[in-house]
Amino acid sequence: MNFRFGISVLALLVFYSCSNEKNSSEPLKSVNGMVKVPGGTFTMGGRSEDAYNDEFPRHAVQVTGFWMDQTEVTNANFQTFVTATEYLTVAERAIDWEELKTQLPPGTPKPPDSVLRPGSLIFKATDGPVDLRNYMTWWDWKIGADWRHPEGPGSSIENRMDHPVVHIAWEDAEAYAKWAGKRLPTEAEWEWASLGGNEKNKYAWGNESVENAYDKANFWQGFFPYQNELKDGFETTSPAKTYPPNAYNLYDMAGNVWEWCADKYHIESYGFDDSNGLVTDPKGPENSFDPSEPYGEDKYVVRGGSFLCNDSYCSGYRNSRRMPSGSPSGSNHKGFRCVKDL
Repeated sequence: MNFRFGISVLALLVFYSCSNEKNSSEPLKSVNGMVKVPGGTFTMGGRSEDAYNDEFPRHAVQVTGFWMDQTEVTNANFQTFVTATEYLTVAERAIDWEELKTQLPPGTPKPPDSVLRPGSLIFKATDGPVDLRNYMTWWDWKIGADWRHPEGPGSSIENRMDHPVVHIAWEDAEAYAKWAGKRLPTEAEWEWASLGGNEKNKYAWGNESVENAYDKANFWQGFFPYQNELKDGFETTSPAKTYPPNAYNLYDMAGNVWEWCADKYHIESYGFDDSNGLVTDPKGPENSFDPSEPYGEDKYVVRGGSFLCNDSYCSGYRNSRRMPSGSPSGSNHKGFRCVKDL
């Protein structure tokens, strides 16, 4: 979801089985906080009855091996980056209305100056059931919300340094990755890594049902967005390595925070790849397109779901689930991890 768009609306063949270079039942060990993910070929895309249209057609993809951060980038990691570079995230920057209005539907009225101030989106539980097609009912534009203040002014990361950093826009994630000598993963790399060497896995943890997997990942249990049963123990983010890793020894590939990918989002991008037969290391489409929000800047893919994901709404914790998000979009359930070429 594009947070600047939120401001404008005021407050808001199939022939390969999964294979890899090394077939080992032993989890891959981490080196300098990264895990070596072996290359291989798999069929990318929806693999269950609850898959969305943009997860099809399933298509053959070959991925070259790479290093991947074992965990999502934490507040401690990001603070090191900011201290070294004095970087200012998108959520902390002044908002230019002249720039913003070029991204909005023609005729959108200018919001009050009191709204056009640095901030980000905060999840706000509703009082009861709502129309799940209207995500504006559970998001609140909060002035002063940023990575240092996850819930807005008065909140702090002081006791959450091992939690994933949030309120991160694509530009912020890209800047960190370059500083660290890394890059953002392609969504093909991300899905391949999440599968953990087994294409039959619906989730990073395997195929155990969501109802019984509250000890496997941080996601919403109960009735979204108004009743969270907190069976997993966390209302928002959880510390890195709280839950078991997947078969590639990667943590939180499902739940906790959505993770930015390098690819632009296009609802028909899988069809483009499928028409080319087996594709090697796809980088995504040149242009983005999301028919639900055709205005605004380019959208990029986010993967993995977050602490807000629930089957009734997005099932974002599925390995093949992909979501579009505006490049300047920040919120308290969006972060990232990095990869590096071998």
